[in-house]
Amino acid sequence: MQDDFDFTRPQATETPADGVSSAPAAPFKPTISKFYGAEVAKRFFEISGKKEFFPAGETLFVENERSGKQGLFGKRVVHRMYFITVGEVALTVAGKPIDTIKSGEIFGEMAVISESTSGSTRSATATVKTDCNAFSLNTEELQSALSRTPEFALMLMSVMFDRLRFVAARLATRKNAPGKEGPREAAVFNGAALASLEQKLERATTMRYAAGKAIMNEGDAGTSMYIVLDGRVAITIKGKVVEIISAGGMFGEMALVDQSPRTASAVAEVETALLAINRAALIALVKAEPAVGLTMLRSVAARLRHMNALLT
Repeated sequence: MQDDFDFTRPQATETPADGVSSAPAAPFKPTISKFYGAEVAKRFFEISGKKEFFPAGETLFVENERSGKQGLFGKRVVHRMYFITVGEVALTVAGKPIDTIKSGEIFGEMAVISESTSGSTRSATATVKTDCNAFSLNTEELQSALSRTPEFALMLMSVMFDRLRFVAARLATRKNAPGKEGPREAAVFNGAALASLEQKLERATTMRYAAGKAIMNEGDAGTSMYIVLDGRVAITIKGKVVEIISAGGMFGEMALVDQSPRTASAVAEVETALLAINRAALIALVKAEPAVGLTMLRSVAARLRHMNALLT
């Protein structure tokens, strides 16, 4: 664990023997991310997780499975996310293999992070290939672990941001407008939570933008993330609107968390007031208020699901 508990620094990676790095041909998973640390993840799962053994052939979850009660007499499904210590698990979609999860890897996190009163669904089927030892967490256990190690939320966010960038790059190569779905209207914090954040972030700066004013541009360095206090912001990738952020919504956190160039541009659609938060303030907030980290994770998961839908 790093001395300042900032898990968003890149983990050391080995350079291939030929000195050439190749881009992944499939969407990012945690162990591909330069921000992922298997030992850090294992310690996190050990804090509040359940130790598990799964024999070869067992199905851990199935595609489109929804959390909650399955019909009047059906079983209650509780989503869990997993960290494999020994063994392998196969992931399939519509019967086609998409990945093999091995020792030191996390999977199943999206459904757990997205858990809500309305339930969440699995996007793939997970089947045990070889006998597995693992740790698992449900939503409550994830919240408990984050309360003790809240900075882990930043590491998970960094991993999910890698996935978002992969999807954004694919969207950017399209000549036509993305998907059948329109821009998603996103709000993260309700009125009470927004007021509480303003109090806790006394050193944050309130910024105002006139309608049509650019707030950030693709490729720029990111020094702040923003929470919309009032107004509406359009998020675009190569000129295509992919998201509308209204009061209580946030944007710009990707470049702030992992210190990389902006993936998208943002323009005020109407006169807009924003709360600008720098990196140090964000890390301090997540440490002091673990619930904020989980709320942000859920927001990122919803954005990832939406952008994946734009590719269909």
